Amino acid sequence: MLDDKDLKKQIENTEPASRPQQPMPSRPTTPIVSFVPPKSVVLVGLMGCGKTSIGKRLAKRFDLPFCDSDQEVEAAAGCSIGEIENVFGEGALASGEQKVISRLLESGVQIIATGCLSFSYESTRELIKEKAISVWLKADLPTLLTRVTGRKDRPLLAPGREEEILKDLIVSQYPLFEKANVHVQTYDEPTNITVDRVIIALSDFIRGNFPDYHVLKSV
Repeated sequence: MLDDKDLKKQIENTEPASRPQQPMPSRPTTPIVSFVPPKSVVLVGLMGCGKTSIGKRLAKRFDLPFCDSDQEVEAAAGCSIGEIENVFGEGALASGEQKVISRLLESGVQIIATGCLSFSYESTRELIKEKAISVWLKADLPTLLTRVTGRKDRPLLAPGREEEILKDLIVSQYPLFEKANVHVQTYDEPTNITVDRVIIALSDFIRGNFPDYHVLKSV
């Protein structure tokens, strides 16, 4: 787990003005998908890290259903994520997300994209730990800013304060995302390249943690 000093250093190192130009990782050979995950794969991370876009493509590659838990929560509540606690009271969002994610995890193996705060709730995090494989899509501050600035569908972000809010979320949420089973760094790159790296990381995790589960070495 990162301590406060490490988190401060991490944020400072991702400032757009001071961040050195880093070479992108070379594109891996597109993996041949020779397995289906033994459990649902739950994608976690901050808004803008690519959970929905990567999740949809990952589901297609595995030939599995895809579900966005935020959309399911909104459908169950009959209002947007940003309005839930105003309508139903404090704690309603955390409770609603836990119920929805629990239901999804009982509905067969699938790819699930979660809301950016879902993994921060201990009860939901423990549920995911027990019944799924969690994948943290980790993005640095400049990448997140590029993807979310100007968007009107991010209830946690106030226009003009995106950088400030994201910095606070990095400090509060990254130590929790560290608890995910698999970590994959995301870059400003074509989505399918990131999907390839997620598949390779998943296959490595499954081989190491599910020794009786068959994953061909061609992956």
